[in-house]
Amino acid sequence: MEQLRFIMQYIKRHKWHYVAGIITLFVVDFANLYIPRITGTITDGLTDHTLDWTGVKTCLLGLLMLGLTLALGRFLWRYFLFGSARKIEKELRDDMFAHLEKMSVDYFNENKTGDLMTRFTSDLNAIRMAIGMAVISAFDATVMTVMVIGQMMVYVNVKLTLLALIPMVVICGGTIYYGKIIHARYMERQEAVSDLTDYVQESFSGIRVIKAFVREQAQLRTFTKANERTREKNLNLVRLQAVVMPLLEVFIGISSLVTLIYGGYLAIVGEITLGRFVAFHQYVNMLVWPMLACGDAINTFAQGGASIKRVQAVMEQEPGVQDMPDLFRSERASETWREQEIPLTGQITFSHLTYTHKGAPAPDLQDICLEVPAGTTLAVIGRTGSGKSTLVNLMLHLYNTERGMILLDGRDINTIPLSSLRRQIAYVPQDNFLFSDTLKANIAFGVEGQDMERIVAATTAACIHDSIMEFPEGYDTVVGERGVTLSGGQKQRSSIARALMKDAPILILDDALSAVDTDTEEQLLRNLHENRRGKTTILIAHRISTIQHADVILVLEEGRAAEVGNHARLMEQKGIYYEMFEKQQLEAAMGEQRAALHREYGDELPQNAGGQAGEYVQAEGHVQAEERVQTAGKGAE
Repeated sequence: MEQLRFIMQYIKRHKWHYVAGIITLFVVDFANLYIPRITGTITDGLTDHTLDWTGVKTCLLGLLMLGLTLALGRFLWRYFLFGSARKIEKELRDDMFAHLEKMSVDYFNENKTGDLMTRFTSDLNAIRMAIGMAVISAFDATVMTVMVIGQMMVYVNVKLTLLALIPMVVICGGTIYYGKIIHARYMERQEAVSDLTDYVQESFSGIRVIKAFVREQAQLRTFTKANERTREKNLNLVRLQAVVMPLLEVFIGISSLVTLIYGGYLAIVGEITLGRFVAFHQYVNMLVWPMLACGDAINTFAQGGASIKRVQAVMEQEPGVQDMPDLFRSERASETWREQEIPLTGQITFSHLTYTHKGAPAPDLQDICLEVPAGTTLAVIGRTGSGKSTLVNLMLHLYNTERGMILLDGRDINTIPLSSLRRQIAYVPQDNFLFSDTLKANIAFGVEGQDMERIVAATTAACIHDSIMEFPEGYDTVVGERGVTLSGGQKQRSSIARALMKDAPILILDDALSAVDTDTEEQLLRNLHENRRGKTTILIAHRISTIQHADVILVLEEGRAAEVGNHARLMEQKGIYYEMFEKQQLEAAMGEQRAALHREYGDELPQNAGGQAGEYVQAEGHVQAEERVQTAGKGAE
């Protein structure tokens, strides 16, 4: 019943089309009833010599008119019923896509892409069949059967009709049991298809890793197992249909045989005329389709019901992150509030910010307190897993926080409409996702229109314009799925250009310079300094060279704010930041010494060259590192 209520809200939108289709289908079925009667009249008239050529022509004209009525009626019920089913399928797909866009990040972490894709494709197709073809089958299986049986009793013979219906009763009882079994088997089949789709999607997305680790055969073996499981679930359905459908035809054949034997006997003894016997046999044949339609309708309704249940499960899932409902008094006020743009200047306040991911044993962030004035460049640094990305994800309100923990311009982030909040934050994620579209479309993704002047300005600031112009198609170059045709540095800079196009009050760069060389990084940082004057910028990085000129540096350690200050102050404290800086400087010095040894000796290094480099770094390199620390500290001051 829940599935019926769910789908009825869509059917009601097209109720008049369904009414028109049902009426047209009734007219077609009603017109069908007169074909055997006209045939019987012609047979009796010709047998008894009571029908002349004029009468035959009149009967033939009646058959022609019935044929035209049937042709027009079948077109109309297809238009109304099939057309409405297609529209409902489209509306369901639109609604499901819109609903999934509202779901939180956690939902997509917990649900496989392949399973969701199956609900968009084969499940919606099964629903369309259930509310389209199955409606027609069910109507014919009931209305047509009742009307035909009525004609058989009234026009031919009651005893012959009841005898012919005995196999039909057996068929009806069997189809009810058949429907229950096929529903369960179809659910298993859909789950197997979902798993297979997800595996294929994941394998193709990770094809580079598969090839790099030479795991083609291992992946193929796993795919073969999943494919075999899907085949077996499909065969479970086919086996059931292979048994039921022939049995259905056997019982229909028995009914026809009974009518031929007993009906022929009644015609011989004169209880019914030959014409009525011919008409009765046609009526029995007319019952074949409703009986087959009965089994088909139960099969389709069972599959459609299972698919409705799967789609309904998605649609009834509440978004984990959404605008606060308790702020409104009416739905209309809610919509108006959501469309309201709340301008932000970029002032950020973290007040005892604590957050724990779902299922995590300990908080990812704990008691973070920090005031970031508008126009500030905030850098966040820390070891892997220290909570850097979680911090910016909370700023984007991708996860929920307690009230008062994050304030923007003094306003609780939970009271800012999600659309308004995210429009005013430009974000460059770690994975640098690009769509399978042109570079121009990807860079202009966050704004309306594709103003080439603004696009070129953004790509120039992101140091990617010259690289784009080297492509044969320039800005019209279509990148591969997820931007795989671009290098890591090109993807990062394209993502930065996309963020700069928004010119938002707050810009977040989540480790967005890790794939660019140091010279490009320096130029990018200079461009950002010029372009972001008066606007808040948040830099997350592992390289201190990326963030050492930031106004405020936040050092995270196991989710806590271990150190806060500018570069000079943190260097003076000689804490975590100082150790990270010194380590990176020593690594850089070691790299320079190795390069110098390669330049001196070429590929034929002395046997103890590695030891020489290490000793040099520990002695001379350490002194150079100390000098660089002091120089950098003075520069920051």
